[in-house]
Amino acid sequence: MKASNRDKLYYSISEVAQTTGIKPYVLRFWEKEFGLLKPKKNRAGNRSYQQKDIDLINQIKHLLYEEGYTIEGAKAKLKNLKRDEKDPLAAEKMRLQRLLSEIKKELSALVEILS
Repeated sequence: MKASNRDKLYYSISEVAQTTGIKPYVLRFWEKEFGLLKPKKNRAGNRSYQQKDIDLINQIKHLLYEEGYTIEGAKAKLKNLKRDEKDPLAAEKMRLQRLLSEIKKELSALVEILS
């Protein structure tokens, strides 16, 4: 019986690539670009990703591919997010700003429809 992915402590680069849809060479590139992404390496030098690494990869993927950030922009955004995690009020403020931004987009779309 195979254990579910959430039960594992460590994942190989091929497992992470399959799970996230990001090719291994991109994952290795992101390690160099994003200092927060530091998978452990075993004795053979193979990368061993933890769930926190996969979560970070998904966050980077979202910033780059869905929100359209550049690598530099994504780095800055992640740095701000990590800083804000230490300050709950700042994190809540950012969440509300994102929500208001989405509401504004929806209202603009409604104005276009009604015009």
